[in-house]
Amino acid sequence: MRLSDTPLIAADAIQRRVAELARLVDVDLAGPELVAVVVLKGAVIFAADLVRHLATPTRLEFVRARSYQGTESAGPVELTAHTAPPVTGRNVLVIEDILDTGRTTAAILEQLRAQQPARLALCALLDKPARRTVDIEADYVGFTIEDRFVVGYGLDYDEQFRHLPAVHVLEDA
Repeated sequence: MRLSDTPLIAADAIQRRVAELARLVDVDLAGPELVAVVVLKGAVIFAADLVRHLATPTRLEFVRARSYQGTESAGPVELTAHTAPPVTGRNVLVIEDILDTGRTTAAILEQLRAQQPARLALCALLDKPARRTVDIEADYVGFTIEDRFVVGYGLDYDEQFRHLPAVHVLEDA
């Protein structure tokens, strides 16, 4: 496997878009406190940058979800952690690295909806609608991309490439 020579999305473009997304979230989900539920591990870098731009006081919670092995969806969605305190009556923002098939995100949203938050919204750095198998859309999208396997800015291939500041296509994936 090798990376594309040129980033699909440059680091400076990502940072500009993250700041724009934070402004939108602040307007839509303003309140005394926002609960940001970060999907581990891929969304950590995106979430850290996003919450630093938010004016709304934000509490971070984490959920670990996995459905990929290598470059393919492995089947069932595995949720190994969930938001600890209840989110009933609170504004909640789920932060995802990539909205792909939608199965993982749908499972997370289902668990959170059962707690009856005041508002529940989804923010995804990347949206890959060509792979969608579940009827789900993000409320906030950084970039819409074609059906390519991408790494960088938190996204990985077998735990590699998360550290890259830009998003690259993984060639031959």
